[in-house]
Amino acid sequence: MKRDELLDPWIGGPGTKGFPHALPPLRRSAIAARGWNLLRGDLPLPLAVIRRDALDGNLRWMQQFARDQGVELAPHGKTTMSPQLFDAQLHAGAWGITFANVTQARLGLASGVRRVLIANQVVAAADLDGIVEALLEYPRARLLFLVDSLAQLELIEAWFHARGDAPAALQVLLEIGLDGGRTGCRSHGLALALARRLRSSLATRLVGIECYEGLWATGRNAEDTVLAQGLLQRVAEVALECDQEQLFEGDEVLVSAGGSAIFDLVAPRLKPALSKPVRGVLRSGCYVTHDHGNYKRYMAAMDTRLGCGHGLRSALQVWAMVQSVPEPGLAILTAGKRDVSYDIEMPISAEWCRRGQSKPVPAPASWKVSAMNDQHAYLRFGPDAAPQVGDLVGLGISHPCTTFDKWRWMAVVDERYDVVDAIVTYF
Repeated sequence: MKRDELLDPWIGGPGTKGFPHALPPLRRSAIAARGWNLLRGDLPLPLAVIRRDALDGNLRWMQQFARDQGVELAPHGKTTMSPQLFDAQLHAGAWGITFANVTQARLGLASGVRRVLIANQVVAAADLDGIVEALLEYPRARLLFLVDSLAQLELIEAWFHARGDAPAALQVLLEIGLDGGRTGCRSHGLALALARRLRSSLATRLVGIECYEGLWATGRNAEDTVLAQGLLQRVAEVALECDQEQLFEGDEVLVSAGGSAIFDLVAPRLKPALSKPVRGVLRSGCYVTHDHGNYKRYMAAMDTRLGCGHGLRSALQVWAMVQSVPEPGLAILTAGKRDVSYDIEMPISAEWCRRGQSKPVPAPASWKVSAMNDQHAYLRFGPDAAPQVGDLVGLGISHPCTTFDKWRWMAVVDERYDVVDAIVTYF
């Protein structure tokens, strides 16, 4: 699919939840002209929406944060898998986009991304072939991935020699990891040994070093500071020895890290002093819509470290209708596990719009989603404010990644909940 088709796709048709039932598919560029309003009932629920003002503010704030730190931003595209949001991030100033695998990276390239970082190990011959084919299709693109073991390198070399057409060496980053964590070299010695082999291999070009701290963040300042300092110090020490042995190839060295939880502690440590210029690359992705739970708590801790606070706002909601109040204190909503994330915690009641009203109000603090089925959410409430059948409830989310993957499209709304744009996803 060409870039124009990805950025202005057809939306709608049978099976497209949240889209008017009887309406034929529309181009994304035609959505705003329909004049839909979520609270007026113009769209079937449930519906995932992105609040435009919060989205735009998040894009600006995060880009400025990276700029102030002297590093580049290559946000993780797996969060949204949306060409429209990739495009918005690049227009805001992102250096590139990060992905988790070759399939995702190829979508990014087709969407117009020209600097692609696969923050993962690539092992299979089919995926390595996919990288070569992608670079032939997009010759001006740059694509990098991670290596963390001699076993992986041996498979890459076997693939390289078996191809026969001598593809150009693939650009790779050496990954440093933590005991008990996911991927990455566990010791300084193993990292150096691998770096030397990467440098001597015809199949690879070692252009930098990488780590990921996000799984270990706690939201407690002292612990998270020690985590970031320790891990990035290990990265700096390996990078320095690689630099002294002239193992890095190219005119600059890339140093990359950064999830969405403690990026303020990571960013200042992404430019160790080496003989070559260093380009620090921050990969945080969830900032684009932020959330109402998990990352909101991490940002509250970050507020205390930054002093001036942060500028991220919750932009993503899933709106549902009260379909039944079968007993006192319990309302059943028309959204469930197929519509909203629940991997970290249940969705959070954020807003409430009485049936027939056109302006939502904050949902009572006592409202709690206690459980979900595939298509239903159980909203518990007290006697102070009781929802009624036909009312609308805007659910906040905790962890945007696992809400995005439940939707083929999302409406972009203004402060009145008029639909002003749309995005699509490719999961």
